[in-house]
Amino acid sequence: MNNRVCALIAAMKEKGLTDVLITDPKNMHYYSGFKNGEGYLLIGDSGIRVVTDSRYSEYAADVCKGFDVCDITATRLSGFLGGGATLGFEDKHMTYAEYVSVSKQVSSLVPIGDMALKRREVKDEGEIESIAKAAAIADKAFEYMLGVLKEGMTEKQAAAELDCFMKQNGAEATSFDTIVASGERGSLPHAIASERTLAQGDLVVMDFGCVVGGYASDMTRTVAIGNVSKECEDVYNTVLSAQLKAISMIKSGAIASEVDASARNIINERYSGRFGHALGHGVGLDVHESPSLSPRNQKPLERGNVVTVEPGIYIPGFCGVRIEDLVVVTDKGCINLTHSPKELIKIGTNR
Repeated sequence: MNNRVCALIAAMKEKGLTDVLITDPKNMHYYSGFKNGEGYLLIGDSGIRVVTDSRYSEYAADVCKGFDVCDITATRLSGFLGGGATLGFEDKHMTYAEYVSVSKQVSSLVPIGDMALKRREVKDEGEIESIAKAAAIADKAFEYMLGVLKEGMTEKQAAAELDCFMKQNGAEATSFDTIVASGERGSLPHAIASERTLAQGDLVVMDFGCVVGGYASDMTRTVAIGNVSKECEDVYNTVLSAQLKAISMIKSGAIASEVDASARNIINERYSGRFGHALGHGVGLDVHESPSLSPRNQKPLERGNVVTVEPGIYIPGFCGVRIEDLVVVTDKGCINLTHSPKELIKIGTNR
């Protein structure tokens, strides 16, 4: 039985549960190694099981060490559980239809909230290694784009170049739909790449990442096509100052909301109300997970958290700027996994 399963069982017992049903695919991966398949985990007094079908049974037997692999078509969930079982379920993942089905088979069904998910907040060395490899591929992709981006290219073409490069250089997949937003479209934090063509004087926001070993990376850089206005440069430099300040504050024990405030205060001095989202979020098996760097998170960061630091300024009808790095929290500060330059790069000039 691996340490992750042992920790989950201990938390389960504290809650008075006999068993836990894991249906979130990312949690299935985290606790058993089973990924990209269908089924569920059943962990507790009834045993340690991966329940799946014949399409994945051979794969599960190979990767899910310490788990019994069971045929999902042969036995109903109730057939694995003893009488009087109290089953915890992932209420933030299970659909209502699934809940109705399971509740007919189990007399006591208890929501577990973030119990299974919370254990993923602190990454071990192997997890950090996978995230670092994904971040390194993204860094190489950004370097590649500096030689590819040009006036007349569409946002969609730029996004496709990024995606193709990452997959050709070791990525299993992209972390999310790659964002490329130019000119006035940069004010859309989650813009969908469009047919808009890059033009002289544009700022171009590129937000992208990839997956290695099931673990995601996430980074953003904003570059210029040619020379840009002084106001654009002022916006850029304000975001950069805010990001550098926040990174300097990150360490084990730092309060997440205070890290957010350190960047937000710098931006609000000149561009009040133009930074609407949280400063950052955890990254791991999911590209967005806990802990968050937001005004609402009053909890301290822990050693082994991996979080983004991504302040932005968004001015509708004019431009947007975001700069995002991926860092590992340590006792003495943070380790930055993103190594791409952060000065404003002007494509097509001598800089």
